[in-house]
Amino acid sequence: MKAGFCDLGVMEYRAAWELQERLFNRVIAQKKANTGSTESYLLFCEHPHVYTLGKSGSESNLLLDSIQLQAKDATFVKTNRGGDITYHGPGQIVGYPILNLEGLVKGARAYIEKMEEAIIETLAGYGIPTERLPGATGVWLDTTKPGKTRKICAIGVRTSHWVSMHGFALNVNTDLRYFGYINPCGFTDKAVTSLSAELGRPVDIEEVKNRLMSSLAAIYGLSLQPVTLPELEKI
Repeated sequence: MKAGFCDLGVMEYRAAWELQERLFNRVIAQKKANTGSTESYLLFCEHPHVYTLGKSGSESNLLLDSIQLQAKDATFVKTNRGGDITYHGPGQIVGYPILNLEGLVKGARAYIEKMEEAIIETLAGYGIPTERLPGATGVWLDTTKPGKTRKICAIGVRTSHWVSMHGFALNVNTDLRYFGYINPCGFTDKAVTSLSAELGRPVDIEEVKNRLMSSLAAIYGLSLQPVTLPELEKI
């Protein structure tokens, strides 16, 4: 399946969400038109400091008030994705697949599992063994070691009419202190880590993006075609 790929660079969360919604609604409209031709997209970006809350989340998992948020140069946004609260910021790869899932996967869980698989494969290339945690989404380390279990990638998606949006947030060179101001994904007993923290050194984020893009394309069966932000904004 062909999919347009764009690295949006650093973009405010609300702007990226608005772009996603336009593409998402476009794909749904194409499906409803029943022409047999639909588009798909894969977007990468980094966000300025922001906390986002999913539909099933609780605001009590944000441990800062509005004044404290401002002091941390962060914002707070309620979203329409699944999951609880998470943090996005510089040094993190945020991926938004807007895909026509028909014929691609058998259901939303299978779609998420493929996303997890691509991230696990990418991290394995850096010698980092990661895995799934039963009962939770995302990619984790040391899931069988109480007190040492930590998340390296959060996942929260939305699907409608078999089209996906939202996606994943992979910590590469992320400032992990920002996770200390929330209960990440609603958990109070599990830590958060990053690729650079595990390796003990800064990581070339562009290299990670390239490896991750290749893994996602292979696992979902995508033929990625470069598309620019100005082209997307015309949609």
